[in-house]
Amino acid sequence: MTQVEESIEVGVPVHTAYNQWTQFESFPEFMSGVERVEQRTDTLTHWVTEVNGVHREFDAEITEQIPDERVAWTTVSGETRQAGVVTFHRLDDEHTKVMLQLDFEPHGLAETVGDKLGFVKRQTKGDLSRFKEYIEERGRESGGWRGVVT
Repeated sequence: MTQVEESIEVGVPVHTAYNQWTQFESFPEFMSGVERVEQRTDTLTHWVTEVNGVHREFDAEITEQIPDERVAWTTVSGETRQAGVVTFHRLDDEHTKVMLQLDFEPHGLAETVGDKLGFVKRQTKGDLSRFKEYIEERGRESGGWRGVVT
């Protein structure tokens, strides 16, 4: 099991960063390797990914969601096994620290080798950097879901 922890400071208020993160269908715009995310219910998403020629489809369930604080998930079907949490920390009125923790179990030779070479960590860091660019360029969220899941 690989554990990755990354964080980034974004130049938007905490509610803006949080609201955008709840727009899972926008993830392909800043997450490399994510082709499509479908929000099937308030707590169930379906993911289609392709990383280094490896195609995966899986479902992830939101296990905890607290507005402006955290979103946690775990996979519930498919070959991909992961769980994670993203937390949002208000730094001031216009800055937020976004922290991502991910537990990931490589599946197959390509993922195992990529994991050993630090690919997951680099990809996570890159995805957070692209999220920063995405939300700061927009200056506002494209939507938001403020429901609570506990």
